Amino acid sequence: MSGKLEVSFNSPQCGWMSIGFSDGQNEFHTTTAHAPHRFALPQLLNILISLMDLNSAEHEYILKWNRDPEEFDFRFLRSDGGGLLFEVYQYPTDERELAERDLVFSYLGTVTELTKAFAETFEHLYEDRETDEFEFNWRQPFPHQEFRQFKEVMERG
Repeated sequence: MSGKLEVSFNSPQCGWMSIGFSDGQNEFHTTTAHAPHRFALPQLLNILISLMDLNSAEHEYILKWNRDPEEFDFRFLRSDGGGLLFEVYQYPTDERELAERDLVFSYLGTVTELTKAFAETFEHLYEDRETDEFEFNWRQPFPHQEFRQFKEVMERG
């Protein structure tokens, strides 16, 4: 198993956001763009909600995001016992050729550990959204509804 997962999504600037993942042994940092995958943040929250539903028949989720021209896949693979493999793949272009992708980060832990790490960073984004002029700088609305649902599921545990 990996160490404690840390997730960072920094304040957006001009349609870009710096993000990072670290588990004490490995880390990956990059910037992401608000387009063309404009629903990446709400989709990410919905994936996290689905991962916490142990009755869900789905075990694999993929979130597409980009840095332009590079593209990313965030792959979440949940086991029946609550274990989780989180991988970030990078593609050199938006053509997403499997043979050209690189695994740039991998985390092996539990759904609970992963969702707690993402909860912390989304909480910071939410708390700082007005100071950081989130919607102006990200050029997308903050995913209020999905964040509220995510927090409710987290509180139910």
